[in-house]
Amino acid sequence: MGAIGPWQIVIILVLALLLFGGGGKISSLMGDFAKGIKSFRKGLQEDDDKSLEKRGDEAVDVTPAEEKAKAE
Repeated sequence: MGAIGPWQIVIILVLALLLFGGGGKISSLMGDFAKGIKSFRKGLQEDDDKSLEKRGDEAVDVTPAEEKAKAE
């Protein structure tokens, strides 16, 4: 039960060839999937950069009124 026979090795090799084989439809789909993930991550980073810029534009003065009067 624990030993791997020749048929199991053949099945594993066929699956590996289908998934990672050169020029197969599945390998091109996996490549497209990886490109999609990369562009998604890039988009998230750009959104974070934009939100940080927005926060700087929307700065609010939270100094208490008493300290403002003393400073002037």
